[in-house]
Amino acid sequence: MTTATVALDEQVKEALRLVIDPELGYNIVDLGLVYDVAIADSGVANITMTTTTRGCPATSYLQAGARDAARSVQGIESVDVTLTYEPPWTPQMMSVEAKRHLGIADGGGW
Repeated sequence: MTTATVALDEQVKEALRLVIDPELGYNIVDLGLVYDVAIADSGVANITMTTTTRGCPATSYLQAGARDAARSVQGIESVDVTLTYEPPWTPQMMSVEAKRHLGIADGGGW
């Protein structure tokens, strides 16, 4: 991975923060729904993500949003979004800011 692709990784992650989960009202990165962003030297963005539950009604919306957001980054030629449920999502995966936004106390009792 080159320095350029590392910079693109970060740009794509920032773009993904514009994708808001319609049920939770917060971005998919800070909700912990984005597990990995990898950029190939060819400009292909590979995004591995999840949803809060299997069968989430917003799954297609979130995948399309991630794809569109990543495509908006200059230097990205195409996007592959892979949906996974391993590991299963838990509220522990959220950033402190997302937990605060949702009124979830950090730590304990998960």
